[in-house]
Amino acid sequence: MELTQPGADQSLKQEVLSGADGQFSFAHAVPGSFQLTITSAGFATQTASGTLHSGEIYVAPPMALAVATTVAEIDVGVSQTEVAEEQIKVEEKQRVLGVLPNFYVSYIPDAVSLTAKQKFKLAWKTVVDPVTLVFVGGVAGVEQAENDFRGYGQGAQGYGKRFGATYADTVAGTYIGAAILPSLLKQDPRYFYKGTGSKPSRILYAMANSVICKGDNGRWQTNYSNILGSLAAGGISNLYYPAQNRGGVELTFESAAIGIGATAVANLFQEFFIRKLTPKVPDKPFAHP
Repeated sequence: MELTQPGADQSLKQEVLSGADGQFSFAHAVPGSFQLTITSAGFATQTASGTLHSGEIYVAPPMALAVATTVAEIDVGVSQTEVAEEQIKVEEKQRVLGVLPNFYVSYIPDAVSLTAKQKFKLAWKTVVDPVTLVFVGGVAGVEQAENDFRGYGQGAQGYGKRFGATYADTVAGTYIGAAILPSLLKQDPRYFYKGTGSKPSRILYAMANSVICKGDNGRWQTNYSNILGSLAAGGISNLYYPAQNRGGVELTFESAAIGIGATAVANLFQEFFIRKLTPKVPDKPFAHP
């Protein structure tokens, strides 16, 4: 218990413990206003006030302590995986001129890293996209018209083989370079749009991103996923192309180098042109924990 008398000598401020029966008393209180403060661990603090007259023995009315209300602080938020899922949904709506898929570009510089499941999901979304299938069909048609890969022949059967080979290249390249290896090596398969700084710095950034990438830990590192993915896809293609069109190790490395160069060129287009042609690009970055 604490007795406080505003305006009185602070030396008269008193504290006492109640007895086993809950009774308490203060001696040497001076006449005037006072305030009683009753505290006990686990109970809500109670206060009472009054006026003590000269020569009076003041008997305070009975006071019951209520159990203190438990206050819990709860921080409500979303997980990193949930934030990444929302960001992927935005990326899946990105289409150049509203048509061509532009899923592997993040316009959020600090986008949350993807889980392995999300990397495979994005790869699947890409290879089954109708535009991807139309593009593959167009490439196969051009190859047929120019009689590329003669071993496939002509007619519907030849076209089917060319379509299958081109689609296999697309699936292998996408899954190996953008899902399997990034999951194993913990790397992010996306291009992170820079959009700021001088033109030379942006050119250097775009070209460098063909051989470096962000890791799942947010740090820049060698893009083994793209480099090894290009080599692996080239090697696998030897399984289904006509014998006369299959390349050896030298051609596989040459194709990988061409693929890396093509990535650098694609990144330059992403950095300077594609964003302007892509609707539904987020204006503001997502906030995440």
